[in-house]
Amino acid sequence: MSIVDPIAEGLARGWKVTDGATLTGDLSLSADVVIVGSGAGGGMTAERLAKAGLSVILVEEGALRSSRDFRLDEAKAYPELYQEAANRQTADKGITILQGRTVGGSTVVNWTSSFRTPPETLAYWRDWLGLKDLTDAALAPWFELAEQRLSVSDWQIEPNPNNSLLGKGCEALGISHGRVRRNVKGCWNLGYCGMGCPTNAKQSMLVTTIPDALDASARLLTRVRVERLLTSEDGSRVELVGAVALDATGIRPTGRMVTLRAKEIVLSAGAIGTPAILLRSQLKDPLRLTGTRTFLHPVCLSGAQFAERVEPFNGAPQTVYSDHFLRVDAIDGAVGYKLEVPPVHPMLAAVTLCGFGQRHAELMQTLPNMQVTLALLRDGFNPGSMGGKVVLRDDGTPVLDYPISDTLWDGIRRAWLTMAEVQFAAGAQSVLTMHELARPVKSWAEAKRQINNLPLKPVLARVVSAHVMGGAAMGPDEQSGVVNAFGQHWQVKNLTVIDGSVFPTSIGANPQLSVYAFALRAADALQKRMAGG
Repeated sequence: MSIVDPIAEGLARGWKVTDGATLTGDLSLSADVVIVGSGAGGGMTAERLAKAGLSVILVEEGALRSSRDFRLDEAKAYPELYQEAANRQTADKGITILQGRTVGGSTVVNWTSSFRTPPETLAYWRDWLGLKDLTDAALAPWFELAEQRLSVSDWQIEPNPNNSLLGKGCEALGISHGRVRRNVKGCWNLGYCGMGCPTNAKQSMLVTTIPDALDASARLLTRVRVERLLTSEDGSRVELVGAVALDATGIRPTGRMVTLRAKEIVLSAGAIGTPAILLRSQLKDPLRLTGTRTFLHPVCLSGAQFAERVEPFNGAPQTVYSDHFLRVDAIDGAVGYKLEVPPVHPMLAAVTLCGFGQRHAELMQTLPNMQVTLALLRDGFNPGSMGGKVVLRDDGTPVLDYPISDTLWDGIRRAWLTMAEVQFAAGAQSVLTMHELARPVKSWAEAKRQINNLPLKPVLARVVSAHVMGGAAMGPDEQSGVVNAFGQHWQVKNLTVIDGSVFPTSIGANPQLSVYAFALRAADALQKRMAGG
């Protein structure tokens, strides 16, 4: 069966695409709008504005790749498609962060899980953070539009064993659970979503909004890194976007400079990249809010061995979830968590499993019979979980300082206990908490004893995250946020942030659909502002 490659077809039609690695001299361009970043926020915005007749330049530091490059190969995918070769870490090395770095951003490598912003999250933003207009009714049309555009629908195929065992354990314990909606069309159910979709079934920005934007005469710059924004003398407007071209690796500058001018600037570089650009640019920030209140969904994991083959590397990666433990009182200090299932491919398993040498090798040999459950912790809803801060290294590159608080450690321990109980209820022969000092245990009682005695320390506990939010948060006024509820910067009037950086807490669910909906809402507001002069 032949697979249509919209990228190859578009390039053949004459799309305006410039690869920074091929520049032989400096480049200077102008447009109505410059959008920095081509992920969920940038992709949705580019399509909306380009189709409205505005001239758009879309800038991406990663390379342009397509389905012909996606070979289900971890060793190839991680260095080509992820920030820091999928090894980005917090300042203390305690949390590994997976973020995309390619045209289409993290939408190219995510696992397609599509949840609307939970009503409880929106209620917290309204009641405690003053964002009064963010009601379920006001946002519903934007969610509907995003879901329609990106084919978000119920997954009709039976969950793979990795997911169905989570459902089985929940049912045995009377724990509520449900099915994950996915943004796919004609999915082959391969299970290698994290390495780029080789069949173009995943409705990422790479195969949806970016092709449509380019067909509407938008221009795409790849392997170009935006360093800073230069403002007018009074600091009220961006006058220049300064960028550097990168070499074929997408890492080292070539010495070629890229200068961009536009009426409006949109930052969509993600919730580490966007605050980094703002910080490097030294924009007006009287209360020094930029980079603060950056949130992850810290994720802890539990592995289990079953008598039957699970093959956690095959089939749609996330189709079963439970929010049973997510909705705790936001003020009592307890962190809630969402239960999901990750795909388990050999390289990811190897860097996550405990131990070294023979012990590690023996664990790897059990991979075909391994089930893994994850707990996604909801940070930012009480005084004990205030997230982290994006800061700049001496060379200007960003790092997320994200110490794991006692409140989060409490949530991690409770989540380990929950996951072990669910896995034993599903029929596990043994359970291994993902902690360097843990050992496989063969009963729930033994698991409780071990988990309650594990030291809660960074690096010993395996903590990961694929969801970064905040750092340029929305607020009802400039004392409480970097941007307003439509992403417009409070201090710099022709600068809009349209990505997950605007969220003032973590979402409490996989955030891609929230970014899509908020991006459409912000892009619509920006388009109307420009139309009105």
